[in-house]
Amino acid sequence: MKTTDNIQGPCVATIGFFDGVHRGHQFVLRQVADEARATGRESVVVTFDRHPREVLRGDSPTDVSASECRLLTPLDMKLQLLQASGVDRCVVLPFNKELAALSARDFMANILRDRLHADVLVIGYDNRFGHNRAEGFDDYVLHGRDLGIQVVRSRECEVPESMAGLHVCSSTIRHLLKEGDIRRANWCLGRRYEIRGMVSHGYAEGRRLGFPTANLQAESIGQLIPATGVYAVEVSVGEGIGGERYAGMLNIGTRPTYDGHALTLETHIFGFDKDIYGQRLTLDFVDRIRDERRFESPDELRLQLEADKCAVKALLENKE
Repeated sequence: MKTTDNIQGPCVATIGFFDGVHRGHQFVLRQVADEARATGRESVVVTFDRHPREVLRGDSPTDVSASECRLLTPLDMKLQLLQASGVDRCVVLPFNKELAALSARDFMANILRDRLHADVLVIGYDNRFGHNRAEGFDDYVLHGRDLGIQVVRSRECEVPESMAGLHVCSSTIRHLLKEGDIRRANWCLGRRYEIRGMVSHGYAEGRRLGFPTANLQAESIGQLIPATGVYAVEVSVGEGIGGERYAGMLNIGTRPTYDGHALTLETHIFGFDKDIYGQRLTLDFVDRIRDERRFESPDELRLQLEADKCAVKALLENKE
């Protein structure tokens, strides 16, 4: 997949922020790729360099907070996932107030038709775009007729009975992660939720207990951080492409046993003792083991960590 807008011929396009590139997004992207192949066109996904909320939330004091702008997938990760979707090209538009001010019709005319030469637009079944999201699918169809763009509504992603009641979208996944419901969040994503950060120096309390940890500072991570608690994770060190993966357990919390306040992510990597300060750590969330809680003494905490390690190892050894 090429990240360029140098498109010479007609193409089949879709548009969206695609945060998470989840099952619903993947379903739409497959339809775009299939439609393009069937008609001899290129398939193009149009996305943005930042979340629209990041630009628009300052317009009103009642708008969503900065925490709501934390992403499921930062831009580099999103592009990797889009590349794996089977779409030919990705166009990344800088989202600014000028772009946000375009109506749906102007976006279709100026960007899709004139710049990208799109003559087919596949719209997610509940997707809206354009200034204030005031229009819907029927309006896009009417604009398309005037502009020479066929507008097609994608089918909705089907949910199995075991996940009945789930609406597969980025907001649902954010809610599930905030609740610590990793299994259902991972199903909606179609893969494990993943966060990345740089290893920094911590408080060394885990090392004194026999559980040294690689520490990530929450404020340095631009992604959504799941609920506090202890998690089973798989860990990659460095770029993590083709490298070795390790089993581990992660604590997200404020270290209440030590009267801590700042949110930290502390990962104990099983069978690993290398110095990795300043390197990138990638954490794949497998499941949540328990809530974070305060212990009466470090010895009591050590006993719980030993039990956690056994539980995590058993879970990872029997993972699907």
